[in-house]
Amino acid sequence: MNVLFASTEAAPFAKVGGMADVVGSLPAALRRKGVDARVILPFYGFINPEKYNVELAFDFWFPRKTGAVHTYVYRATVDGVPFYLVRGWPYFGDEASTYTDWGWDVPRFLYFSQVTLAVAWELRGREGWFPDVFQVNDWHTGLIPFLLSVSRGDPNWAGVGSVLSIHNMAYQGEYVGGWTYQLGIPVRNQPDLVYQDKTDNLMGIAIAYSDMVTTVSPRYAIEIQYPYMGYGLDGLIRTRLPDLYGILNGLDVDLWNPATDPLLLSNFDAENFGTLRPPNKAQLQRDAGLPVRADVPIIGVVSRLVSQKGFDLAIPALRQLLSENDVQVVVLGSGEPNLEYDFSRLGADFVGKARVFHGYNALIAQRIYAGSDVFLMPSHFEPCGIGQMIAMRYGSLPLVRETGGLADTVENYDNGPAERGTGFVFGWQQPNAVLNTLRWAVDVFRERPDAWRRMQQRAMQRDFSWDSSASAYIEVYRKAIIRRRGAYTE
Repeated sequence: MNVLFASTEAAPFAKVGGMADVVGSLPAALRRKGVDARVILPFYGFINPEKYNVELAFDFWFPRKTGAVHTYVYRATVDGVPFYLVRGWPYFGDEASTYTDWGWDVPRFLYFSQVTLAVAWELRGREGWFPDVFQVNDWHTGLIPFLLSVSRGDPNWAGVGSVLSIHNMAYQGEYVGGWTYQLGIPVRNQPDLVYQDKTDNLMGIAIAYSDMVTTVSPRYAIEIQYPYMGYGLDGLIRTRLPDLYGILNGLDVDLWNPATDPLLLSNFDAENFGTLRPPNKAQLQRDAGLPVRADVPIIGVVSRLVSQKGFDLAIPALRQLLSENDVQVVVLGSGEPNLEYDFSRLGADFVGKARVFHGYNALIAQRIYAGSDVFLMPSHFEPCGIGQMIAMRYGSLPLVRETGGLADTVENYDNGPAERGTGFVFGWQQPNAVLNTLRWAVDVFRERPDAWRRMQQRAMQRDFSWDSSASAYIEVYRKAIIRRRGAYTE
């Protein structure tokens, strides 16, 4: 089985959110199960070719209605996975960031979607490799399933399936009709798409024309069926329920491993964390300029500071908690200016108890995972989330809202001897819900240390590897192939 992932992000080349982690690690897990998975992504200007041994594979002229584009395809191999990186002026090659603005990103990613099929065709002739399935990711590559559908009159394309992975329904690539008209792309006439007036919405196009649709957690597959998290596409999603699958994202457990992580002061695992994890807490306190005290619980945050993440709920709660309790808070993140400002004020108002690091720092991030006691993720919605899984693996108990992948991965404490539980869960989207849950966690940390340690060990022993999720994806790919060919044979 040959699977080509088309994505605008893939670790380690380009990472903005969780999509990069998925596309950077799932193909390797699939290859370990016998699937020939490969990845195509733009060759952005900020990617260092020497760092990843990127080499030119071939080039060709790609004809379009607006003019032919001289397209260069580069190749690199990471963890045994072939990556094809595409450049074509003026779309990709000199940019300093993955995303720019809507008015430029739409034509760039429309070119990328079109050229992805052309690269696949070139690979067939040059390397003897051709995909059985295209795995597309979010709106940026959402045109690919439609382009496949209008190519199926050619027997070479008739049996190729498509699978959409929805990483975040809030971002959809809307109002692209002017660009698609200019490019001579046919009208999208799928009845459900037309009826719901989403023919120029790239996420909607992908939902309507993909053979199978997946989300990055089981809970999120349910949530997007309703208006609150469907963002106007819930009606379209409900037409695809027989083909909708929620598959929990995995974690690269070799990369995220406290037993071998070189950024930690003291490595540890689920058996020896009681003695070997505490030096990391002390180191985090030194890094943050906070008093080094083992008896004070540290609440950690590593996140994009955006409205989705629920920090409008958390900041008032943290202010109240810091004013009334002996706790410490360490935050690492950047994002929306108002949230950056609010966190800066928090750090300034509670010097000696709170420290805020702006931007991203891999060293500080790892030390927060390995040194904090509570990991705060109060998201309004979270399709899957990776932070809570990393935190559990590193022995920090997540405090999360019951939504999406957070609900699927964090088991609420039983408020007893910890026969159950890997963290603390709240439901209401209110600052008081965050505050009272934080108070609960702090009380358990101080008054029930044995229960705390049992939860830590259980959290560290959770299996978040890609193994079972990769098997679930393979089954979805089989269904897509069967839909196109009537049968699947190895």
